[in-house]
Amino acid sequence: MSYYRALGFEREPFSTSPDPEFFYSSREHDRAFTNVLIELRLKRGLSVVLGDVGTGKTTLSRKLVQDLRKRDDCIFHIMLDPSFENRSLFMHSIVKNFGIPLEAGSQGPTLTDLREATERFLFQKGVVENKSVVLIIDEAQKLDPMSMEALRLLLNYETNQFKLLQLVLLGQNELLTSIQQIPNFMDRISFKTRLNPLDLEEMKELIFFRIEQAGYRSKMDLFLQDALSEIYQFTKGYPRQVTMLCHKALKTMLMRNKSVVDRALVNDILEEEVQFGWQRTNRLLQNSSF
Repeated sequence: MSYYRALGFEREPFSTSPDPEFFYSSREHDRAFTNVLIELRLKRGLSVVLGDVGTGKTTLSRKLVQDLRKRDDCIFHIMLDPSFENRSLFMHSIVKNFGIPLEAGSQGPTLTDLREATERFLFQKGVVENKSVVLIIDEAQKLDPMSMEALRLLLNYETNQFKLLQLVLLGQNELLTSIQQIPNFMDRISFKTRLNPLDLEEMKELIFFRIEQAGYRSKMDLFLQDALSEIYQFTKGYPRQVTMLCHKALKTMLMRNKSVVDRALVNDILEEEVQFGWQRTNRLLQNSSF
């Protein structure tokens, strides 16, 4: 039997996989999610979400995908690893994943062929069929300057009323530096935000939310308040770190035949982290916007 079933859960409560069903909507995450959806519906073009490692960008992207799947007026693709050797391979990936038809030829398509095919596709879907074409790029800090320039050119395709491609970039904070180095890219951003770590109360809500989503129905709390304070002190509110530590805490609680996670149990886990050199390094303070 899985450890979480022994504790009364139907699913693992603290998996680090980006399951949208476990998306906790903090104030910043809710603001980012709502604003990106508005930008997509208005077809305004480019949205950028920045955040440090483990602040919930990938889960946010999966939540967006979940919402877009419900819409019949939307064609979308999510790119999980935007690392390509050159601009042609990047454009070929876009063409392939959107199923864009290429004109028959004796040789492989050139970069110009790929761009023209993409432009025809965007016009057909956006103007003739009145659909939104959405490209979501996770780990967007991996985009090289050539791919960024390709995206800038795609954002030029528009009607008098709206952009033909809706682009959402989610990346670590260094993505901002890359954007600033591309002329006429920064001013194309219609919505931009930065995800910061949770505060103490939001972290508690995250933990309780995930426990409830996993099917825990007992009235007995699994985490004492002093344990939650210790978890926050160690994780600084980074969601990924919170879920990983809570996972370890529940496993340890079960193996020790305890009924609750208290400060002593959390401290034992943290002491082991330090002993084996697994402790987190300090992070720079983040700004709320850019």
